[in-house]
Amino acid sequence: MFKNGTIQDVVVRNLTKYIDDRGWLSELFRSDEIFPEFFPVMGYVSMTAPGVTRGPHEHADQADCFAFFGPSNFKIVLWDNRKPSPTFMTRQIVYAGEDAPRSIIIPRGVVHAYRNIGEGRGMVLNFPNRLFAGEGKKHPVDEIRHEADPGTSFLLD
Repeated sequence: MFKNGTIQDVVVRNLTKYIDDRGWLSELFRSDEIFPEFFPVMGYVSMTAPGVTRGPHEHADQADCFAFFGPSNFKIVLWDNRKPSPTFMTRQIVYAGEDAPRSIIIPRGVVHAYRNIGEGRGMVLNFPNRLFAGEGKKHPVDEIRHEADPGTSFLLD
């Protein structure tokens, strides 16, 4: 149903680790490298156990700015579910994490999921452009979840 390819407006950026005798440093995002519509308004970190999948889900208004840099490695799958998009019905697969540090900006309407494909717990940072549950956490969560739907077309494998 979905064709493989690159989804318009998704930004995948390799993260550079600047290594010295103290350890390493990596820039996760810069305001001069992303469009203002994607500027983060909050940040959070999650740990995912090996073999565990988060998603698939999408947002009606929110864009995500994920950073996968380790520990562990992830398979990220994106599906363009935006009818007016020229890449509607395209699936994009990205591998990222300790072996290939990357950031990924996922625009609203693009369904996304990721699975920890490594052997240890994996860390992921996210810097979305909208507050979770809105100002003061008083609004509905902007999330359309597909993982509980047995007939979903959004499959990682």
